[in-house]
Amino acid sequence: MITKNTEITQDFVWILSNLTEKERTIISRRIWLGWWEKETLQDIGNSYSITRERVRQIEEVGIKKLWRIIKSTELWAIQEESEKILRMHGWLLTRDKLVSAIIKEMKLDSNINSNIIEMIIQSNFNINKSKPQLGYLTHFFFPEINKKLINEIHKESIKILKKRWDIMESTSLYEMIKVNLFAQFGKIENVLLHSITDVFTDVVKWEEKFIWLEKWKILNPSTLKDKAIYIMKKEKTPLHFVDLTNLISNHFGEAVKVATIHNELIRNNEFVLIGRWIYVLKEWGYKPGTVIDVIVDILAKIKAPMSTDDIVAKVLKTRKVKISTVYMNLQNRKYIQRVWRNMYKLKDSIVA
Repeated sequence: MITKNTEITQDFVWILSNLTEKERTIISRRIWLGWWEKETLQDIGNSYSITRERVRQIEEVGIKKLWRIIKSTELWAIQEESEKILRMHGWLLTRDKLVSAIIKEMKLDSNINSNIIEMIIQSNFNINKSKPQLGYLTHFFFPEINKKLINEIHKESIKILKKRWDIMESTSLYEMIKVNLFAQFGKIENVLLHSITDVFTDVVKWEEKFIWLEKWKILNPSTLKDKAIYIMKKEKTPLHFVDLTNLISNHFGEAVKVATIHNELIRNNEFVLIGRWIYVLKEWGYKPGTVIDVIVDILAKIKAPMSTDDIVAKVLKTRKVKISTVYMNLQNRKYIQRVWRNMYKLKDSIVA
């Protein structure tokens, strides 16, 4: 099996020699073979004094001729591998992911001209290549893939994310899409949803696990505050400011001072201190304030005396403090009144 750049390039050059001179030249210029750089249809059209559409037509005729010739060479293995990988990913994959997967699976040299690999895939009559479309990445797919399905998944993804207006786990989004589109398309596999959502430029993924809209600044963080919010949303748990600093440094690959992060947490009302140096996001339903503020709020909502145990249980749901700290704050006679043993209420003056 071919494993070296020189073997693939030599075979491909031989294949191109079977085309007309213009077909061979245009394809070579399109894939950066013997030219200084890969050229656009417009660049090539200008040099021939023809339209870019005419250049595309000549290129397409030449590509169609390649398949028959490739079948008689070892390059045929690349086409077979491309079909195998597409089936593994739900019959659709972006160009970059498919080319990268072929290079990895076939153990090709990493610095190979990927444009040659792409051209070999494109010449396969069993595989379609998407046409340029604003908002979509170039992708390869089997003809059986319903193009309407791709567009509907895009619309549904945007609708769900806008309604949620927050980062989501990919699998959660996929489950909602499957339910909403079942009546129209039947069962849709997660692997296909994952491949299709890779195609959209207005949808962004992180670590193949989280998904959001590209325009959301908070999920494309640039400031320390935004990065802190991003990490908290990713971890989904209260964090000590030192731990948060370390997570930011490791995740974004930059040195961050503990004191700097702590200052961001203190001065921005998106964060709430719930314990000794432990912070959460306000949007999670937490209110800023001290332990006595929390107790006052709890008693004000209940509007009736509460036992010590009940008060402690409710406080610990929103604050990471010692039980003794809650007991101590219950002795605050400015706000709290004990009505009988282990039962407390707000002072009448506070209620009024």
